[in-house]
Amino acid sequence: MMFASSPARERRKILVGLILGACLQGALAADGWNSVVPGSIVLFRHALAPGGGDPPGHTLDDCSTQRNLSDEGRTQARRIGAEFKQRRIEVSAVWSSQWCRTRDTADLAFPGMRTDQPVFNSFFNTPQVAAARTQEARQLLSKWRGPGVLVVVTHQVNITELTDVVPSSGEGVVIQPTSTGFQLVGRIQP
Repeated sequence: MMFASSPARERRKILVGLILGACLQGALAADGWNSVVPGSIVLFRHALAPGGGDPPGHTLDDCSTQRNLSDEGRTQARRIGAEFKQRRIEVSAVWSSQWCRTRDTADLAFPGMRTDQPVFNSFFNTPQVAAARTQEARQLLSKWRGPGVLVVVTHQVNITELTDVVPSSGEGVVIQPTSTGFQLVGRIQP
């Protein structure tokens, strides 16, 4: 016997879906550090840099034209690196976008390890390049197999396009390469 769908039943389905989704996100966040294993990739949104986007006319080679890390953001970046050391997680490579706030986050967390990767530059102000840039990023990330962990310091828009996660400043999204792409395995709260 089939039952007709009622508005109340549909609301219950939506509510259950939201609760299950929240539980899954909570489980991923709680397990974030445990999911960082050799061969994994951690996509970090840069540490706290108050504001949104960049001012008109900003340039990559002049930090004074960009949003930059606050004192709290610099502390947050150092804390990220300290947590990796305390947990004895081997970081083999650190890639960064070319924005000052991502470079500074990477340099404060992992001194001397940063390599700029323009494919992780923000496309917040140029959404028309999002699809192509994301495809290039996927191709580059798909080649990672370790040893150790790859850390990528980038921007919210890039991480969201890659994972459907909207990270907070300083949050890490842990992914594992698979034969068909990537699997989200954890989130590291700032």
